[in-house]
Amino acid sequence: MSAVYSTEDLIKILAEERRACMNGQRLNLNASPSGFSPFIDQFLQTDGIQKFTAYNDFRAAVHQYQREHRVSGIIWQTLTLKGKTLCFPRVDDQLIGLPEDLITLRAAKDSILTFWGEVTTGMDLYLSLNGGKLHQPITVSDVDRMVQRSEWASLCQLGKDDSLELILQLGWGKPEQASYRQGWPDSGSEYVHAVIAGGYPIG
Repeated sequence: MSAVYSTEDLIKILAEERRACMNGQRLNLNASPSGFSPFIDQFLQTDGIQKFTAYNDFRAAVHQYQREHRVSGIIWQTLTLKGKTLCFPRVDDQLIGLPEDLITLRAAKDSILTFWGEVTTGMDLYLSLNGGKLHQPITVSDVDRMVQRSEWASLCQLGKDDSLELILQLGWGKPEQASYRQGWPDSGSEYVHAVIAGGYPIG
């Protein structure tokens, strides 16, 4: 019996495949820009769609492999801010979360929120709207209400020192569908940006 690929193996395989697709080494020749009209297709660039479709097809096969072989989509990250360190799980952007991964994410929610609360004291908070195109000022109480509706949380740091921005993702449902509203309303996310007082989100 052949060895099962690990999470790290699948991440590397997908990165290599993505590079091959972007370099034009892999194309889905059946893909068309409009998806339905040869007349419209003649006015549109097809190679970008063919590259994108080839990679998406490959990634879907990897996701099926994850399900069949129970390969976790979780990677662990370490974040150190203001003298405090947190090691937390998140699902890799190119993989899916298995049901057991969701249990791990839910179990880490409280420690992520505790860390967030400790390191963002005195920072201004903004809610991301319209796919990150707009940001609305909010309060800690607003965040607390969103926390109650969420199943799991994740963090992302942008910049440092005077340009520090810490983004709290409050999600529910499947992580791979939560970021881009693909699975709305069963899966989704709210993003809270903490910035230095007087600053404005860049992420």
